[in-house]
Amino acid sequence: MTDLWAVTHTQFDPQHLQHAETIFTIGNGYLSTRGAFEEGYPGDERATLLHGVFDDAPMVMTELVNAPDWLALTIRLNGERFSLAQGTLEAFEQTLDLKTGVLTRTVRWRSPAGDGATLKFERFASLANEHLLLLRCTVTPEFEGLLEIHAALDAHAYNEHGAYRLAHWHWLDQGERRKAAYLLVRTHGTGLKLAGALRCQINGTAVQAQDMWHATMVPTQVVQLEVKAGQPVVAEKFVALVTSRDVEVDRLVDTAVEHVTAVTTWEAALAAQTAAWQAEWERCNVIVEGDDEAQLALRFNLFQMLIAAPRHDDRVNIGAKTLSGFGYCGHSFWDTEIFMLPLFSYTSPHIARNLLTYRWRNLPGARAKARANGFEGAQFPWESAATGEEVTPTWVPHFADRTQLVRIWTGDIELHISADIAYAAQQYWQVTGDDEWFIQQGAELILDTAKFWASRAEWHPDRAGVPPAAGGVYEYRDVIGPDEYHEHVDNNFYTNRMAQWNLQTALHTLAWLKNQAPDKAQQLIGQLDLSEQRLAHWQAVIDKLYLPVQPNGLIEQFDGYFQLREIDAAALEPRSQSFQQIFGIAGANEVQGIKQPDVLILLHLLRSEFSAALVRVNYDYYTPRTDHTYGSSLGPAIMAIMACEVGLPADAYEHFRRAVRADLHDVRGNADDGIHAASAAGTWQVMAFGFAGLRLTPDGWHLHPRLPQHWKRLSFKFCYRGEWQTVDLTQE
Repeated sequence: MTDLWAVTHTQFDPQHLQHAETIFTIGNGYLSTRGAFEEGYPGDERATLLHGVFDDAPMVMTELVNAPDWLALTIRLNGERFSLAQGTLEAFEQTLDLKTGVLTRTVRWRSPAGDGATLKFERFASLANEHLLLLRCTVTPEFEGLLEIHAALDAHAYNEHGAYRLAHWHWLDQGERRKAAYLLVRTHGTGLKLAGALRCQINGTAVQAQDMWHATMVPTQVVQLEVKAGQPVVAEKFVALVTSRDVEVDRLVDTAVEHVTAVTTWEAALAAQTAAWQAEWERCNVIVEGDDEAQLALRFNLFQMLIAAPRHDDRVNIGAKTLSGFGYCGHSFWDTEIFMLPLFSYTSPHIARNLLTYRWRNLPGARAKARANGFEGAQFPWESAATGEEVTPTWVPHFADRTQLVRIWTGDIELHISADIAYAAQQYWQVTGDDEWFIQQGAELILDTAKFWASRAEWHPDRAGVPPAAGGVYEYRDVIGPDEYHEHVDNNFYTNRMAQWNLQTALHTLAWLKNQAPDKAQQLIGQLDLSEQRLAHWQAVIDKLYLPVQPNGLIEQFDGYFQLREIDAAALEPRSQSFQQIFGIAGANEVQGIKQPDVLILLHLLRSEFSAALVRVNYDYYTPRTDHTYGSSLGPAIMAIMACEVGLPADAYEHFRRAVRADLHDVRGNADDGIHAASAAGTWQVMAFGFAGLRLTPDGWHLHPRLPQHWKRLSFKFCYRGEWQTVDLTQE
């Protein structure tokens, strides 16, 4: 019987090593560790990434730093080093227990000299104590002789950049306190300090010799044991990581040592871990009956989001690849607000609040970007890291020819993220009823982004006779919409309509504040210079913004889109490349093939404002033009929701499968770089907003279920304005 709480590999495939490392990532919301082998393997990308620990990097500006390797465990059987790159592998199984967050690997291995042993590795990142990491290795030898174990904390950790590796750590100190080894290092550019502490204990046989090695950057505890055939030896390794973001610098080492020496037993730590995860799943679990693959895959995707979600820090965000790989350098995009926030707003409001507070804390960076570009208000960066400044690289190597550079325009002209953040703030408030946060932080986000949109709008009096304002309109020219195959376009409908929504919502927000929190309203009016003249200009932009819709309801994605060359996507099959790879960057800009469906995303976000007929005509038009499999990983979840909207649950299920399989099956061939966070979180949206048809209205919440035909049951919980609700649907 399939365990619907476990992801398991029963064969070792070196050709897909890094993909396996990604999907076997563990974490606790403070850090995550890829599923690399403790003993190492040639070509692995071992990494532990901590929220907020960024350092300077060439081209990409800044990146999350690969922390000292806490997994490092060298095992020698009668002098021969255990490694799957040599000897004979006789059995292999690796399992991630989603219910408890424990990763287990069991191998039966025979050395080149013929000494055999079964080795069982277990590890977890404690959800009960975010600084604590635990590893246990049980060795059952088939020989008599010498077993040697080296447990290290290795600061020779690098960030992988394809052709080169980048080191970020500068050594400061190491030594031993209270029978624990410690290490203190500092990032080269940002000056962040990290302390690690390591303690080992051996069970099962008497230790013959024990020593501490003090090689610079690699404090190591070494034990030697005489073993007998069939007699297990258990080595337990406890590690704590603490940074200068967490405690005062002079307390770093002591704090790390305190965490690691406070561990009494593996069993006690595991019991705390199990209890903590039980509480998480009580809120977030989804039950699907009639589709085992969907059940397991949904839980996997939810697990990956939960281990990336900061529970105790509102100064960080979730990167597009979570903390599971080097892709996008740990930078945050609109992925968080539009694709991840709904999951947390409905199931873990404390996490959603942290993620939105990160944006509020970084308003100074957004204001600085707006000023630098000649605008007012808050223009949020397309890619954000520690400070809220723009960290989108200006140039990157061409995907087909690494000797050529490609100009990246998203940081300059992909503007919609400012409205996306305002939208997420408003939605969080509507779901949670968190008036305190909205008054103190959310309202400012909405008002200051509206100020940006009003200053960015361009008046063009030469569009005579064009609705909504004969004689002239406001426009947003030279932008990039969510569909990044098309750059430097005018009047991207998603961008224009979300800007209008942002301005409308800002006026409503200010009116609400004047009534509910007049002191805060007056503070923001003065702080943001919200004069009556300015507010009148906002209303003029709202009224006269260019938003053309054809008589049959069809929306043009941007000016001139309908005149682009059509493509026959079906004729390109079978394929393993995106439209952009097939046609080239310039060529993709000249055809109607789109990376993800701008218009349909908008219809999803503002669903109550559009008729069913309009939704259907746009779904029918843009579906065959969208690069579903090899375009953006953000698209399939939205496509699934919109397929449900138009009454096509079978089509919705096919789109859902693309989303839910994105990483488990490496659909796009790039899961080596890390988890596709937006897709992972988007699967929850498909389940809730698509198949269950969950909608919020002024008078509460409602369902319009459209279950896949073979699903027998769908059940989940969500929190609406402080009260937990249970949805339990069957075909009947």
